[in-house]
Amino acid sequence: MSPRPDPVRSHPGLRALRVPGVLAVLLLLLAPGWTRLPVPGPGERPGSGAVAAQEVRDTFPGVRLGLIYESSFQPSLAIKPFSSRFGGGGAAPRVEAIIARDLRYSDRYAIMDSLPSSLLGQGVDYSLWDQLGATWLLTGQVESLGEGYVLILSLHDVVYAEVKERERFSIPDPASEHFRMAVHRVSDRVVEWISGEPGMAATRIAFSMNVGEDRQELYVVDSDGENLRRLTSFGGITMSPAWHPSGERLAYISFRNNEQSKVFEMDLRTRQERQLEPGRDGQHLTPAYHPNGREVAFGLMGTNRTGIFRYDWERDCCLTHLTGGRWQDLSPSYSPDGARIAFNSDRLGTAAPQIYVMDADGGDAELISPYVYGARGYYTSPDWSPLDDHVAFHGRIGRTGRYHILVAEVEDRGSQVMQLTAEGNNQDPSWAPDGRHLVFAGERSFGYGLFVVDSATGTIRPLVSNIRPRNPAWSPSLAESVEETLRAEGF
Repeated sequence: MSPRPDPVRSHPGLRALRVPGVLAVLLLLLAPGWTRLPVPGPGERPGSGAVAAQEVRDTFPGVRLGLIYESSFQPSLAIKPFSSRFGGGGAAPRVEAIIARDLRYSDRYAIMDSLPSSLLGQGVDYSLWDQLGATWLLTGQVESLGEGYVLILSLHDVVYAEVKERERFSIPDPASEHFRMAVHRVSDRVVEWISGEPGMAATRIAFSMNVGEDRQELYVVDSDGENLRRLTSFGGITMSPAWHPSGERLAYISFRNNEQSKVFEMDLRTRQERQLEPGRDGQHLTPAYHPNGREVAFGLMGTNRTGIFRYDWERDCCLTHLTGGRWQDLSPSYSPDGARIAFNSDRLGTAAPQIYVMDADGGDAELISPYVYGARGYYTSPDWSPLDDHVAFHGRIGRTGRYHILVAEVEDRGSQVMQLTAEGNNQDPSWAPDGRHLVFAGERSFGYGLFVVDSATGTIRPLVSNIRPRNPAWSPSLAESVEETLRAEGF
């Protein structure tokens, strides 16, 4: 039998990147509140309803609006209620609910919620599931084992009437702090089974948020909006989080004791902190890890040379100036192979930043934001896709107006740019490890919050509402670290 073609594909014009989003941190701290404007509601595609009536003045020059997305086949995925034995009944419904929501948030499948009772008995009758319209069927059984559980998960190919994948997963007790992330990593396996592409459920998002007057602290939240918790309590301004490739450390900037901002790193397992000490005075801003995990690039604003520097944090040496001068170069973001850097700069002399790409060792930079001579476009906060040559950033037309999330295709030197949001204010995009979803700080008619947009379908959903976040950063997959933790704890 010939291999079955995979019907799930990403949007043909996109994939993506990540980077802490700020042009100038000092300006950001003093930035006025965003103008409240009407936008699509939760889950509403940005090409529907009032969005289609967007005025011409909101259209970026040379940018294709992502308001009409190519229709693509979404396979139907039915999830049969998970069974249980040996005392697994208490955990089975919770495990099933988390996986079902994760797969729905993946935006890859049409999840079948309402299932006829005739299909819920023992065994799998493929002909009946096929008549119901299911392409895939997920079945699971939860068994109690020691202090935790075992999930036996099976993915059925309904069309070919066979079990495509089956695997056993260790799941800790629901009371464990690792329970939800352990289930999320199962959801990502299902995505991989079907599409061969990475999932994004077993991840977290770090961001900064005001805590009282003149204070900002770091917070983290799971990819589904659960487990929001405060990470720092330094009592000053802490912002611009950036994830280490391992997902076990976080770099950020912090203002301490009325001094200039410096780059710090926290080990998320021990909460121990260390400071980057490159031997150069000035405001250290917008850190970004190299994919090798040893080096960090950051912006520096000082009385002497200003620009982007690289430092080998592992060897604690080798400060290297990459780019800069009379202008402000900030917000570096590495390509997946570490060979190039995207950043924003006001080097055109218009006092408005644009997005550039250059070799990771410095050299000539190429403009990729949709700049038009005589037009005052404002583009900042680049974030490189973890999978390919797309860079996300936010932009604004003219001196005032609304910010939108844009994605440029680097290899085409910015000629292919898509706008992913249509109304409201939308800033600081960061790519998920699946190279498909982005998180951003936004404002909607119902308030501020964190939002997630699917670049393949245009679907936007709120992640955390009723907060005013800044600089969200999506972590790499945490599945491996979850596996290590579970093994260490005897699961």
